[in-house]
Amino acid sequence: MSSIGQVLTLGVGDAMFAVPVTSVQEILDMRPVTRLPDAPMHLLGVIDVRNEGVPVMDLAGLLGTPSFADTEGTRIVVLRFRPSDSEVVVALKADRVYEVTSLEGNAVEPLPESELLKWNSRLVSGLGRKDGRFVALLDLHRMFGVEALGHAFDLAA
Repeated sequence: MSSIGQVLTLGVGDAMFAVPVTSVQEILDMRPVTRLPDAPMHLLGVIDVRNEGVPVMDLAGLLGTPSFADTEGTRIVVLRFRPSDSEVVVALKADRVYEVTSLEGNAVEPLPESELLKWNSRLVSGLGRKDGRFVALLDLHRMFGVEALGHAFDLAA
């Protein structure tokens, strides 16, 4: 079990996810996104954030789940973090944002190991709990590191 500080919890469908609050630059209401030609389906396009073009990823698409129509609760979470030598700025579209909080016990458990769970866990670093529910902690460094982003664009070709 490892310890984690404050997280931002967000939802896609019925599932709850978390990102470290230290990586959150800001949370925006949904706005028009400029689509890019030949982009993978999970890359919705780009938005202008303080005169910077920021790619917007559909979190549902990244997770391989169906996307729902945008609602009043749909949010864009702008993330800024450093997975390697360079800084990454990327945004996630989520169905809703819940709150900035701590996970129960401030702990993250590793994913259960089982032959039945042979899947690409690149997106999730572990599980925490909030109000009796599991919360999957998104692994931003593996999701959006240079290798991961290059692989995502290779898949679109």
